[in-house]
Amino acid sequence: MGELVAAVRRTLREHADADLAPGQQAYMKSSMPFLGVRVPMVRKLTRAAARATPPADLADLERSARELWDEATHREERYAATELTALRLATGCLELLPLHEHVAVTGAWWDHVDEVAHHIADLHDAHPDETAAAVRRWSTSDDRWLRRLAIISQLGRRERVDRQLLATVIEPHVADPEFFVRKAIGWALRDVARTDPEWVRSFVDTHELSPLSRREALKHL
Repeated sequence: MGELVAAVRRTLREHADADLAPGQQAYMKSSMPFLGVRVPMVRKLTRAAARATPPADLADLERSARELWDEATHREERYAATELTALRLATGCLELLPLHEHVAVTGAWWDHVDEVAHHIADLHDAHPDETAAAVRRWSTSDDRWLRRLAIISQLGRRERVDRQLLATVIEPHVADPEFFVRKAIGWALRDVARTDPEWVRSFVDTHELSPLSRREALKHL
């Protein structure tokens, strides 16, 4: 066990709240138990541990994140693993793309996938061609969580959104029966509507979206 991993595990357990944990687990419908540390506190504690015991380099950071993720006994350890990949050292690093994909597939729930989406958005800026290729691949995956990740991977990019790419990853799934995919379509379109409402209106008018996707897309229009 590396020093950073040990530090994160120790501080999470020092701040655990046994009364809070069952409610968190029930809300997230998680088979993995919780320690009872709220997500904002997990992020704060993880960053503090990384400052006190900084990773030597990107490879060291990746090893720590993978160890926390793969050997997690409580869900907060997985939240801490994804928080490590949000450190400045890791932001926009294409080398971490396989780890992000691993987290999405093995995490297999919206909280993990939605957090990974922030990191993929950074990759769109830093490595647009390579990231677009990965996103297109995910969009045709049998894994619903990779499909969701592909669709929401540009959230928050505002004027920088690649609309053609977004359309490409949405269009094959307008009839997708998966709730989390339909929700993702509406969410991604609603986010674009903040800066380009006419494009979203046109997209909705020319595609047979599910009622859920359509309602979410037009929510603020």
